[in-house]
Amino acid sequence: MSETLLEVNDLKKHFTLGGGLFGRSGKVLKAVDGLSFTVDRGETLSLVGESGCGKSTVAKALMRLYRPTAGQVVLGGTRIDEMSDGALRPLRRRIQMVFQDPFSSLNPRMRVRAILAEPIRNFGLARNRADLDTRLAALMERVGLPRDALGRYPHEFSGGQRQRIGIARALAAEPDLIICDEAVSALDVSVKAQIVNLLCDLQKDLNLALLFISHDLAIVEHMTHRVAVMYLGKIVEIGPRRDLFLAPKHPYTQALLSAVPVPEPGAARTRIVLKGDVPSPIAPPSGCRFHTRCPHAFDRCRTEIPALDPVGRGHFAACHLNDIPSENGRSHLSSMALMGVQ
Repeated sequence: MSETLLEVNDLKKHFTLGGGLFGRSGKVLKAVDGLSFTVDRGETLSLVGESGCGKSTVAKALMRLYRPTAGQVVLGGTRIDEMSDGALRPLRRRIQMVFQDPFSSLNPRMRVRAILAEPIRNFGLARNRADLDTRLAALMERVGLPRDALGRYPHEFSGGQRQRIGIARALAAEPDLIICDEAVSALDVSVKAQIVNLLCDLQKDLNLALLFISHDLAIVEHMTHRVAVMYLGKIVEIGPRRDLFLAPKHPYTQALLSAVPVPEPGAARTRIVLKGDVPSPIAPPSGCRFHTRCPHAFDRCRTEIPALDPVGRGHFAACHLNDIPSENGRSHLSSMALMGVQ
């Protein structure tokens, strides 16, 4: 039986925009507006969606780089969203992050040895200098870098090597969960595959949980256990990887999957092109936030917010179309998915 490591309940992060005579415009940007999900030990949950949907804001709120506006974040049975900075400090070891840009996330004035030693010293994980040296050597071996690289600076490495250093820094704290925020999007294709394989191997070897944030669905399909699809600050669909990729239950998920390149030349794929622009998170649409771009929207979509309801075992979707039965017993949207995106 799996054990829940991270539990997020109705997480919100709103930003009050500045401007005007007194420095406040009164407008609120709802970057994350009510997310709920869990991550089990040893599991990879991928968070996907278009740029600007709030994925990175979720990561920073979980790390407490942003203080959440509302909601609960529970790590290993302990609620951390309301903790003071001092009380949270010992728990920061358990949740670490790998950033998108492997160059700007590393201090250019510190050698690799100092970068990796910092979290070990901060959390008191090494008994003495010899133990520290042993840990550093083991970290370099685990991420596939030579031991003599400890004496070099970040600018002396390639992009893929720098990301390996970023992963080693996250591992140095011996975390239970690593958040990967677009951790491979800045890398070349071949290097990207190497880093993804490294993350998969580390997860299996160390029983790590991963929250993998990405817009690359081809990579997500390769490495994840479950997928959560975000649109304009909300999760519109979440479920096991196979179920979501084979039978998506939300029109937005179907559109995203239809854009993924087909590996077999000539294979059938119905491309779904969404019309219009993503609405502003300052003034999101009423009802379903996707209805302004949805090709299947009807009156109910414009007025009633759809609940994230079960549509299968461990599979949830927020779409009114799933409430409309078709002639063969499937939901109306499921029938369209079978005819289109697969």
